[in-house]
Amino acid sequence: MFVDLATIANVFIAGVLTGLVYGLMALGLSVIFGVARVVNFAHGELMALSMYAAVLLFDVLGVDPFLAVAPVALLFFLFGYVFQAAVIQPFVTRPDYVQFILLLAVAIILTNLLLIVFGPDARSVRLDYLLESIEFGWLLIDRGKLYAALVALGAAAALFAFFRLTLTGAAIRGCADNWLGAKVTGLNVQRLYALAFGLGTACVAVAGCMMIVLVDLTPGLGPAYTLLAFVIVIVGGLGSMNGALVGGVLIGVSEALAGLLVAPSAKSMFSFALLIIVLLIRPRGLLGERS
Repeated sequence: MFVDLATIANVFIAGVLTGLVYGLMALGLSVIFGVARVVNFAHGELMALSMYAAVLLFDVLGVDPFLAVAPVALLFFLFGYVFQAAVIQPFVTRPDYVQFILLLAVAIILTNLLLIVFGPDARSVRLDYLLESIEFGWLLIDRGKLYAALVALGAAAALFAFFRLTLTGAAIRGCADNWLGAKVTGLNVQRLYALAFGLGTACVAVAGCMMIVLVDLTPGLGPAYTLLAFVIVIVGGLGSMNGALVGGVLIGVSEALAGLLVAPSAKSMFSFALLIIVLLIRPRGLLGERS
């Protein structure tokens, strides 16, 4: 099958744009693990929940998903903060398998609640301007994907700025590097853990509001996004914020090119093939720190 260069370039760009949204989703998982050392197995379910929140705001109030980003992100930040402080914190010192069972149970509960409330039918957001493309010569850029990628980049930049330019961000980074030293210096480690979890949850909420303009939504979508987030952070380097964005773009491009050159059903196969190749070459991920 012959595919012209222009088509490959357009698909490549589409993969990069989608990958930036993937990267923001994985960035939330990376922040939670990097600071609180909690592996959030309900991450994809939170993504699906935020997508339903955006759909609900659109259906009931007519709020554009791009305008829904701020209120949904704030709501999920508060939810993540309270959830970590009230539910996860008592399990932080317990064995890893106990945390796994806890968050797996949360994921199952969320999936079934979404199924009960919204039913099994696919939901989506239909806006006229999302069907338009921006033309640059022989390049056609999907307007919805472009806007979603720009919002994802903006959210990621804001998060990076928070960690690097604010005292609270510096305290969270210090807690991530040495929680015992942070506790000795008088920092409220539990509060910083809750803040990190809230920020990670807000990231996935923003990504969810963007993803709803790109794909249809069903209650069973959560586990697939959880798995995808793990693939991305492992490729990029577990705990690395830069790695999450890089991994997201790589997975987005690999999925797009696989769908074009092989078959749409081969997307996951190529993502896992990329994961295996990266782990063979860089066992700690592309940007993961060496022990």
